[in-house]
Order: sequence, then structure tokens, then C-alpha cells
Amino acid sequence: MEKQLTIYYTSDTHGYFSPVDYASGLPAATGVANCASNYVHNGDSLVIDGGDTLQGSPFIYYLHRQGEIAPELAAKVMNLAGYRFVTLGNHDFNYGREILEKYLDELDAICLCANVEGLEQVRKTETVTMKSGLKVGLTGITTPFIRVWEKPEHLEGIWISDPIPAAREALEDLRQQGADLTICIYHGGFENDLESGALLSDSGENQGWRICQELDFDILLSGHQHMKLEDRRIRNTFTCQPPDKASGFMEMQVTVEKPEQGPQHEAETYEASCGEGRAEKERELNGVAAGRVRARSAFHPAGDKTLPSAAALLREAEAEAAAWLDTPVGHLDTELMPEEHILMAEKGSLIANFFNQVQLDATGADISATALGNEIRGLEKEVSIRDIVATYIYPNTLVTMLVDRETMRLALERSAEYFELQSDGTLRVSDVFLKPKAEHYNFDYLAGLEAVVDVRKPVGSRVVSIRRNGEELREGEKLRFCTNNYRATGTGGYPFYADCEVVKSDTTEIVELIMDYVLSHPQITVDKTHWLKVIR
Repeated sequence: MEKQLTIYYTSDTHGYFSPVDYASGLPAATGVANCASNYVHNGDSLVIDGGDTLQGSPFIYYLHRQGEIAPELAAKVMNLAGYRFVTLGNHDFNYGREILEKYLDELDAICLCANVEGLEQVRKTETVTMKSGLKVGLTGITTPFIRVWEKPEHLEGIWISDPIPAAREALEDLRQQGADLTICIYHGGFENDLESGALLSDSGENQGWRICQELDFDILLSGHQHMKLEDRRIRNTFTCQPPDKASGFMEMQVTVEKPEQGPQHEAETYEASCGEGRAEKERELNGVAAGRVRARSAFHPAGDKTLPSAAALLREAEAEAAAWLDTPVGHLDTELMPEEHILMAEKGSLIANFFNQVQLDATGADISATALGNEIRGLEKEVSIRDIVATYIYPNTLVTMLVDRETMRLALERSAEYFELQSDGTLRVSDVFLKPKAEHYNFDYLAGLEAVVDVRKPVGSRVVSIRRNGEELREGEKLRFCTNNYRATGTGGYPFYADCEVVKSDTTEIVELIMDYVLSHPQITVDKTHWLKVIR
């Protein structure tokens, strides 16, 4: 007998609830409230989210400034949208345990995260019987890199373990519970190229490929990488991933062949037929190899229809946020507009210069490094709060550490990997920064050091010169270096930073430092130094 299930899946919505383009303030066909208007609730459908809900948009940044309204409002929107299950993303921890628990307390959906302990609202597994009689077993897991990225005080009393053993144990539990279909909601992506299978990263941040190879969930709902992945099967597991910011959702249509004779006969058949190939036979019996499960998934744009109840809930807060975002706070001597990423990396970016200018002022460091997001709004001459929070989008804080020439050489070499010299002499962004997802934010812009890199040379030996105040930086000379807390952990290809002596860790978010700087310097001359020279 065939049983049908429809899954509606979002992930990495990052506080984009309303149909608004926060960079312009204009309406846009996006947001959880618009996605939700497409969901059909009929007893044989599940609405699921893969985490990273509580951080990312200028709107939710404004809400966090108002106290506990952010987690309450976020949960209410998710409730109106009909979410049944969610897992935790790394950014859901960014504002601390109290905010996260407030969100989970207000949430109707069940939060599943088998590798997170210490939060009473989080379960390891859950089974639900659909209207058709189909018994669906679900678990969730999240990237263990939360332990690296997050502030220790935000994880007090919370333990995050390796997701693979946790997922394996959860899968066994779901089978013991007699689940007809097993689903893993994973806030993580894929470490291998999905076409060739070639390993792209062995850091452990993303382990989706390994999960599909080693475990036998029928469905893996992935996230974290912000890439659109639809209608994909890896070994015995059907998988998909939606893009970020609630631009749309994945719809997966699942068919499960449920034997008429029931689980006892199936178990007897299994015992009789296993023989020496027990492990492989179990995979076939429990996975798609025997044709028991079929699934097709497709991405659907959010569309321009908004769930009325969500629109009503959000209207007042959105209006207040818009007024706050459009408040002028200072004057720059030049507008700071983005260009193509490869051009900014080669020729320099005044946006990055300005961010470094703020960081150096806040810390008194000798050198500063900043990065730009994949999408950048830019700053008008009459700079507004909207300009700032839509251009510096991360909830980062600053860390000041001691570095020497060798440390900075390694940092420059890592950033120099960004450039790939083509046969016609032009530059393109290296696939190292593009696959499996775009990571322009892992190219660092420095201030305080004048560096020269020669991209005609092999990767790892491209740094030609590192000068400070017109003189070559001496070996062993110690300098104070400030960067964001994410980079200070060594993430993004800069592991050597993790070994540096930390002088100071600030608690004020960088975006607030930028706003404070603009408010206290109403007439600003932006640093226009070209800190990096690229030879090609």
C-alpha cells in the first residue's frame, strides 16, 4: 500500500519574515510569511525548518535591540506558518541562551537536535503518524562548529557533540519505534562535490555527504550552505537544500510503499534473507535501494502572496523598524558603493577601508582585517542606519591579538588564493572560494600593512612584500591585530590565528561600533589607502 507525504522545507531564513528588501526598504517577493501562504495543511503534510532563524536581517537586528521581542515575534510567525519541526542553526545561538530558550518556549514546533544537550526544549527524536497512517520518524542535528564560532558564555550549560554518532543513534531509535519513513533535519551542508564526489573540505563543518554514505536516512533535509539543491539522491538518501533568506521553499513529494503484511513479516523476511550480507541487506530493506521510498523535490519561490495573519502580526514592528533604519546618522566624504567581488579584492574597497577604520579606532590596534558579505548594500554619503546594518550584516564582535610577520604572511597567502589568473591575463575568483558555496566573506581586507602579492606565482608563495610605515616588516616584530571573533577562531582558512595570544575580546557588536563611530564623527573622511597591490 502506498502512502503519500508532502514536506515543505525552509532553512537559513535569517530573520526574513516579511516581503521586504531591507537594502532598499521596498516590497519584495520573499519572506517566511509569503512562503507560508503556499503551504497546504491536510494531515499528510509537514512543514519543517532547518535553523538559523534568529539572526541575519536588519529587521531582526532592530528587534533584538528592543529586548525579548525578537524571539517572541519570530516564534509567533513560525507558529502562524504551521511549522511542525525545526532544528537549530549556528546563528540561533548568537544572542545567547536566554534568547534561544525564549524562542523555543514560544514555538509550537518541536525542536529536534540529537547532538545538542542542555536545552530542555530540545528533543533527540520524534515520531508522528500522518492521516494516511504513515509513521514518520524525525531527528535533527547541527554543525559542531558552533563550539568554535560561538562565544563561550552563550554555550554555558550546553553541549554540542559530533553529529554523525548522534544521528546514527537517533536513526536506530527511530527504527526501533517502527518508523515507516526516516527524516534527518541537518543544519549543515555537503563536504563533497555533488557531481563528481570529490572531497572539497574535511574540516567537519559540513558532513552531509558522509551522512548519506554511512547512514541510511530516507530523507536528509540540509542547510547552512545557502545553496539551492533540489531533486537529488545520494546513495539511498533523498536530499534537498533551499537558498537562504526565505526567498522560497522546497516542496518534497514522498511516496512510501508500506507492506500490507506489516512489520513482523518484514522482520522475518529480513532475518531469513540476511546471511553474510546482513549490513548491506539492512540498507536495502530500510532504504530506497528496494524501491520502498520514492521522492521528488523542487524549489518554489516565495511568491507575492502574504499569509494575512502573519502580515497583521508583523505590520507594526516592520513600520517601526523601517523608521529606525532610515534615520540619517552622519556624513561621509564619499559614497561607498560595492563593485564586483573580484574587482574589490584586486583594487581595494572603500567599504572595507571604512570598516577597518572603525575597528582600528575602537581597539587601538596596529593592523585590522575585515571581510565583506556575499551581498553588500553600500553606504550613501548621508549614511543611515539601514545602510550600516544592511552592509555589515554579521553579529560579530572584535578580538585583538598579537601577531608577527609570519602570521600575516600566512593570512595574506590565504587571501591570495582568492585570485585565479586566467590564460588571457584576467582574474577570476578561485573555485576554492566558490565551491561548494560562495564564500567571498573569507577574503580578508587588511589595513595597517602595505602588501604585495604576485598571482603569477603558485598558491602559497605569492606574497612578495609586507611593509609597515614604508619599511619591510621585521621577522619576530609583534603587532596588535584586530579581527572579528569568527575569524579569530581560525575559521575560513586561517587556523594560525587560533594560536595567537589574545590581548582583548570586546563584547560590543561591530555593527554597533560602526553606528557609534558615525554618530560621534558626523563628518567622516574615509581612508582611501590602497593597502594591497596585486601583480598579474
